[in-house]
Amino acid sequence: MSTNTTEEGLEAHITQYLVEENNYILRENKVYDNSNCLDTELFFQFLETTQPKAVAKLKQYHKDLYEQKIIKRLNDQIQAKGIIEVLRKGITDGFTDTKLNLFYDKPVSSYNTNADALYKANIFSVMRQVYFSPKNKKSLDMMVFVNGMPVISFELKNELTKQNVAHAIKQYKVDRDPNEELFRLGRLIVNFAVDTEEAWMCTQLKAERTYFLPFNKGNNNGAGNPLNEGIKTDYLWKEILTKSSLTDIIQNYCQLITEEKEYLDDKGKIKTKKEKKLIFPRYHQMIAVREMLQDAQEKGSGQKYLVQHSAGSGKSNSISWLAHQLAGLHDKSGSKNIFDTIIVVTDRRVLDAQIRNNIKQFQQVNGVVEAITEGSKQLKQALEEGKKIIITTIQKFPHIVEDIGDLPGNNFAIIIDEAHSSLSGQMARKLNETLSKITDEEELKTNLEDYDEDENDEVTGEDLIRALVKSRKMLPNASYFAFTATPKNKTLELFGVPYQDGEKTKHKAFHLYSMKQAIEEGFIMDVLQNYSTYQSYYALLKKIEDDPEYDKNRAQKKLKAYVESNEHAIKKKTILMVEHFIENIIRKKRMGGLAKAMLVTSSRANAVKYKTAFDNYLKKVNSPYKAIVAFSGEIDGQTEANLNGFSSNAIPTEFEKMEYRFLIVANKFQTGFDQPLLHTMYVDKKLGGVNAVQTLSRLNRSHPLKKETFVLDFANSAEEIEKAFTPYFESTILGEATDPNKLFDLQDALDNYQIYSREQVEEFSNKILANVPIDELHKMLNSSSELFKNQLKEEEQADFRAKVKTYVRLYIFLSQIVDFENAYLERLYIFLNHLQNKLGGEAPIDLAKGILDNIDMDSYRLQLESTTNMVLEQGEDLKPIPTEMRGSTNDTEVDRLSNILQTFNDRYGTQFEDADKVRQMAENIANSVAKNNELINSLKYSDDQNAKITSDKVVGEELLKHITTNFDLYKLYSDNKEFKEDFSAMMFGVVKELISNGMRNNAMK
Repeated sequence: MSTNTTEEGLEAHITQYLVEENNYILRENKVYDNSNCLDTELFFQFLETTQPKAVAKLKQYHKDLYEQKIIKRLNDQIQAKGIIEVLRKGITDGFTDTKLNLFYDKPVSSYNTNADALYKANIFSVMRQVYFSPKNKKSLDMMVFVNGMPVISFELKNELTKQNVAHAIKQYKVDRDPNEELFRLGRLIVNFAVDTEEAWMCTQLKAERTYFLPFNKGNNNGAGNPLNEGIKTDYLWKEILTKSSLTDIIQNYCQLITEEKEYLDDKGKIKTKKEKKLIFPRYHQMIAVREMLQDAQEKGSGQKYLVQHSAGSGKSNSISWLAHQLAGLHDKSGSKNIFDTIIVVTDRRVLDAQIRNNIKQFQQVNGVVEAITEGSKQLKQALEEGKKIIITTIQKFPHIVEDIGDLPGNNFAIIIDEAHSSLSGQMARKLNETLSKITDEEELKTNLEDYDEDENDEVTGEDLIRALVKSRKMLPNASYFAFTATPKNKTLELFGVPYQDGEKTKHKAFHLYSMKQAIEEGFIMDVLQNYSTYQSYYALLKKIEDDPEYDKNRAQKKLKAYVESNEHAIKKKTILMVEHFIENIIRKKRMGGLAKAMLVTSSRANAVKYKTAFDNYLKKVNSPYKAIVAFSGEIDGQTEANLNGFSSNAIPTEFEKMEYRFLIVANKFQTGFDQPLLHTMYVDKKLGGVNAVQTLSRLNRSHPLKKETFVLDFANSAEEIEKAFTPYFESTILGEATDPNKLFDLQDALDNYQIYSREQVEEFSNKILANVPIDELHKMLNSSSELFKNQLKEEEQADFRAKVKTYVRLYIFLSQIVDFENAYLERLYIFLNHLQNKLGGEAPIDLAKGILDNIDMDSYRLQLESTTNMVLEQGEDLKPIPTEMRGSTNDTEVDRLSNILQTFNDRYGTQFEDADKVRQMAENIANSVAKNNELINSLKYSDDQNAKITSDKVVGEELLKHITTNFDLYKLYSDNKEFKEDFSAMMFGVVKELISNGMRNNAMK
């Protein structure tokens, strides 16, 4: 007899495995009662075997109607509550007040013989060709039952007969009536469409609107399933449908929840409606949670887990499942909880509520979860009362640091969401500080001056993850579970799993669900599919006859910033963006005409300019659409609330309205903002690394009408954006571990300067730990700082200062990973961490100073450069933490002004028509600053260090006054660290020259 290659052959193969390997019972389809959706015989067999006394009581009362009454009560409860709650909580017969358990959970330990026996009494069965309807003879290929109650349906296809999973999905949509009792929401926990290549799932049939999700393992970090020795989808019956696994799913994962959704009514008002939704875990969610639980059970507290799950991975549910099960996780003996308290930390307020509601609906005992909604007192009370799960935002957590009491729990599990919004390093530090105090650990001695953030990046959840452990080594009583889509190199080394690749030690995430897989599975959009760059072209003219020398690289940055901030350029780009959106997005009915756009600006000042330009042009062309601006703080007395006409908190809901199509942002809503109607993004800001990925990913949220996205970029090249995305497209790997020997090399180099002695270092660390008066510490530090100033040359001072900073930061980082037995390293860290504040901060002389006074903007034009569909592949490994012992003195490339202008024009210039020309003088802010009496007096009667502090303050004030002029440099002071430092240095030098007659060469001291 030949092999059966049809779907019947696949049915037989699966059922045979379930029966022979998993001890399922194979049932004949004739025993199925399709009117009551029940295998009646097995259902009552289970009740009579496990609960004979309750059954006897019911039989005595109901007599011949016993089965009929129980079946009716069962169906009523399933229709009211869903199969999951009925399985978990059982049903109660109201006539006799008799409870019937319909399913027994797996006990935490097999030592409880009675509970273990009841668990093993659960009856798992499988049935083929199930005639599910009393109305017709249609049949399902296969169904799985628990104690006689159906829980999973299957439609199977075999590719050898030229049918695949798509045909199975179509069968569910077209040939399975959602009004049938079996297919009512909550009756089954899931419906599977399966072939020999892929598996897809659905929890609610809605005819043609039915939405199936992939339930695949992933293949090479993409969609699908990998090759194996048999059928690619055999993990479904070999892993997922085992008795233990299916029990776990019923017990801990599936949930019928109620969601509140906002919508706009016909009058444009925002209203809410409640919808029920049945959750079944996706494959990667369940496997990630299971692997973390297993590892935590084996190793106990004090571990680190980095979960790299892309946007679209369903992190809120993964976090909910993890928190819920960590709260009940016991050691292998079943006698002791691994963790006393689970703390879920998130700073996304929407996700805070989402996680809170999810976990509360998962819990089966009241009082387990405490959501902190009323501030620090409620949080403190929850900790002291020993609440099992505490959900808090990072904004609320630090408030209890000062007055937290003794807590009953000793071991903590801290789950950190990707936490998108900006936050301070101090908040992150205080989270570890709190737990350190709870366990009477030595108080933390580090401070926030070493808090690290990547240039041009907001301080986000990625930095929170690192900052949590930056203060000291990982606490032995706490395990950290960190979820992020875009791990940086420090995050990987702190939290990643180390492994050997030849002679190199690399680090990777504990579990991965890649951006590539999320895109290929359709959970997020590919935002690089339609990526266009516009290159701004400039021509800059000299204004002076002489040809001074300037720092070439710094001059290039200043010239480009000058042109891009010019109001003429902003108006031109505004016209281009509005016309593009109306012509190419609205009139072409992208997303059915519902599409919205985001404009990412480089500064708050530019955001204000763009808001004005958009309002004016939209009014000029009689457009029905409006723009919203989003930025923090105020600019020249203007706030986003003033400009928009509604509060900051209302921006997300107002943006839902039809008339608002443009959201203009400056370091706001670039991370964590989920708006599925966002279709187009205009980028007028330099982006790089994680910041680029997170910003452009605002477009990736799926929507039924979203078929594509579009990016128009004024500031970056396609190559730059591709470089930013590539490391995170698949897995992110830290290429090589940081070398701890660098710390010893730095120590030797610093010791050799003889600015301090070993005895001095030890004495200082002893005194600071002994809490001596502050003046004693200053006395010791002053002796070293005087040696630094008097014995070292200028270049040596710069090198020493740079090495001190590197040592302090590297020690903080390495101390989380390496157990240094050398106590001197710790003492030296304490000493240098304080000494560096006494060494001053000689900023580099700005050799580009004055260049803006010597040029005009001759002309400005925008030209379409390229439209790209980028195809990403696995990128190179991330580079390890830099540990080079270089000082701060760099060889500056000095060039004549004419050569700088020529290079700039070669890079950005072209031939311009007369109509394109605009002449814009660069504002000389220094003239105004130099007239400030406070600064004049500071230069006359104080030293340069104090004078510079005054100068920086006055410059900031003057920039605010000049924000509405054509030349705007406020961006340099508010949004970009490098530009801020450069401009501050340049202004101080110019002002000193104007006030002090020819001291330009000593600027920036």
